[in-house]
Amino acid sequence: MAALIARYPDAILADRGDPFQTLARAIVGQQISVKAADSIWTRFAGYVKHVAPGHVAALELDSLAACGLSRRKAEYLRDLATHFVDGRVEPARWKKMDDEAVIAELADVRGIGRWTAEMFLIFSLRRPDVWPIDDIGLQKAVALHYLGNQRPTPKALRQHGERHAPWRTVATWYLWRSLDPVVVQY
Repeated sequence: MAALIARYPDAILADRGDPFQTLARAIVGQQISVKAADSIWTRFAGYVKHVAPGHVAALELDSLAACGLSRRKAEYLRDLATHFVDGRVEPARWKKMDDEAVIAELADVRGIGRWTAEMFLIFSLRRPDVWPIDDIGLQKAVALHYLGNQRPTPKALRQHGERHAPWRTVATWYLWRSLDPVVVQY
């Protein structure tokens, strides 16, 4: 780990700020390339003009789909917006909640699963001890640097993560950088 940290001395963990927009971008970007996600986000943001929960919740699904979103992703964005509007998702209370409670609150939104919630904990809330065992990049990096290129089982990866506690987010960040030095923002 020390060698990885030394290799990337200028790496920083950056976020986009607004929790609603961060989560909306995560939904838009699911299972498509970064380039395609950026293009769809640009059309979506241009159409809605004000990317805020109350505004997005009021939009018609067909209008959202016309921006290049699949019907399902349009539904997910509206569900996210509705969760913000009615207070089921409330960023102000996250500071007092533990990681698992935030994950549960976010995973209640259609289209947001554990992995997306963990990425949000890392990139937006900057929680220090997140170890996303379902992340393929983390699996590959641990295999490369610690296990002779043998992909770890979830149990083995969980056990490996214990050595990095309480700073597993930092370890994850540097392990990701070892595979792809381009910084990703969520």
